[in-house]
Amino acid sequence: MINAASLQKLFIICLLCFSVAACSTAQRGALIGAGSGAAAGAIAGKALGDTAKGAIIGAVIGGAAGAIIGNQMDRQARELEQELEGAEIDRAEEAIAIKFDSGLLFGFDSSALSDDARQNLTKLAQSLQRYDNTDIVVIGHTDSIGSASYNQGLSERRAKSASDFLRNQGVSQNRLIVEGRGETEPIADNETDEGRRLNRRVEIVIIASEEFQQEAAQQN
Repeated sequence: MINAASLQKLFIICLLCFSVAACSTAQRGALIGAGSGAAAGAIAGKALGDTAKGAIIGAVIGGAAGAIIGNQMDRQARELEQELEGAEIDRAEEAIAIKFDSGLLFGFDSSALSDDARQNLTKLAQSLQRYDNTDIVVIGHTDSIGSASYNQGLSERRAKSASDFLRNQGVSQNRLIVEGRGETEPIADNETDEGRRLNRRVEIVIIASEEFQQEAAQQN
């Protein structure tokens, strides 16, 4: 029998594999309730790829339980804004989205973490351990220079490097979901140097674990 936690993991993975546009309104409504429309609106203007947006929408709880989860996310987001340098922190629904410019994480055409990246990810890992009732989606992206297949592999290697570092800092492997999106989810124009720089990025989405959701629901 598939339990609730397994269903949540399967749902998040499905969202990671398909863009938000590919999920029908009826399907999202059946899985995450009427709050999905509000979540989509809340993140529409944010500089995130579809995979990160999908993970955020998939994390929507709503109601009193959502408010409890949201309060924790507010506290953690404020702390992360003070602790992380060179990262954009966005709060959306019951989730936190963190966008790292890959230039701050990796050298050109490399998946080896820079010293600055290690410092930032160490601080992130400490936060994730303080708030250990969450799951973490790590998503790698590239610009469009090079072949699509090469960029897909590079994005996966970069996401895995960040995920492995978090794991080595004590974050449980069971909390980590890793995805590479290659060049498929640009947030800027790949025809310009600045646009390509913005597209070379790693996104991290922090969402409530199944256990946290259950605890919040019981407090209603």
